[in-house]
Amino acid sequence: MTFALTPLKHLLAAAVLCLSALPLRAAVDIQTVTSPGGIDAWLVEDHSIPFVALELRFRGGASLDAPGKRGATYLMTALLEEGAADLDAQGFAAARESLAARLSFDVGDDALSVSARMLTETRDEAADLLKLALTQPRFDADAVERVRGQVLSGLQSDAQDPNVLADRAFSRLAFGDHPYGTPYEGTLDSVAALTRDDLVAAKDAVLARDRVVASAVGDITAAELGALLDTLLADLPATGAPMPDDVVPDLTAGVTTVDFPTPQSVVVFGQPGMERDDPDFFAAYILNQILGGGGFSSRLMTEVREARGLSYGVYSYLVPRDHAATWQGSLASSNARAAEAIDVVRSEWAKVAAEGVTAEELEAAKTYLTGSYPLRFDGNSRIADILVGMQLDDLPPDYVETRNAKIEAVTLDDIRRVAGEWLMPGRLRFVVVGQPEALDGAEAMVIPAAGED
Repeated sequence: MTFALTPLKHLLAAAVLCLSALPLRAAVDIQTVTSPGGIDAWLVEDHSIPFVALELRFRGGASLDAPGKRGATYLMTALLEEGAADLDAQGFAAARESLAARLSFDVGDDALSVSARMLTETRDEAADLLKLALTQPRFDADAVERVRGQVLSGLQSDAQDPNVLADRAFSRLAFGDHPYGTPYEGTLDSVAALTRDDLVAAKDAVLARDRVVASAVGDITAAELGALLDTLLADLPATGAPMPDDVVPDLTAGVTTVDFPTPQSVVVFGQPGMERDDPDFFAAYILNQILGGGGFSSRLMTEVREARGLSYGVYSYLVPRDHAATWQGSLASSNARAAEAIDVVRSEWAKVAAEGVTAEELEAAKTYLTGSYPLRFDGNSRIADILVGMQLDDLPPDYVETRNAKIEAVTLDDIRRVAGEWLMPGRLRFVVVGQPEALDGAEAMVIPAAGED
């Protein structure tokens, strides 16, 4: 097959990219679609431009790495666009360019992501190309070594980044031997040892039909989407590797330090958190907005930065993963004042747990969260991404319409009750990477050099 990108197709592709970034002004009308082959998907039809955004997610992601093969799924994912079937890396790139298509692949702890942006004119050909990447990746030796080198270089760079070190040390404390406890990119030792057979096994473990969710937004009908998904996914394995077990974060109150030569300490802190499907999740979400998620208006920012000048920024965030949940936060402070910053965070955490928040804080948080939500739906690609994320969270299609009402329904008593039940000063662990002063009783932790095993 030969490919030639015409000037007209160049102009059409550019127009589509511009138009797909415009806000979607109409209501989001979500159709549920089941393909003849049994693949479920969500669809928003928009025939205003000849373009479709397709999103696939495969549950499990890098957590499905085989024992001793950490980083295999990450490396495999990076190689999916490096040649497939009879197309080497350059041939695959040329074919994609000739179709004015965008194909991208990414992976995290819980899911492998596939994103496709296709013109209606060349949609079938772009889907065929994507199918080759998913079902017949080449994993050529030269491509494997080139991408492996990029991964190893990234790991070496991460080993000199105190922010990365703090996140990884916290994860190790919280999750131990569970896949969440180690970086999904792997280590220098594990990545260096991966073979082509390991990459093939990783592909078959995660790219399977029993764990895929899909969404599409744009110029495609339900029947066309069903046929496309069946063609795209039919040759994948029916089942993938077993999912990892759930894990309860092993976090107790205290401070852990990792010695690192830097004038500013990086602090990651956290406690066990709330699952996404908990009935109190919306109350916790609003509470976090007030505590540390609301930028300059949050409690932590007011006390740590504005009142005392201990940090340029401090944040908290809910982290409901598929197999564990934490309530975390982060800041950076000078080595001389990191201990004081930790004391202020600990104190404010306990104060909100004991007293809750004010009616004024609750109203301000609701106003922001409900007002900002519609702004997320700012184009076909973004909507497709939101829809597939909703499916991963097991949310219903009408969540788009009901979400703000759920925010508004949360009362001040709900917030106070959830704060008392879920903010746990007695289990709030701080991990400090740097050379902090006056941290009495801190426990030292050693990180292996340069991400080695």
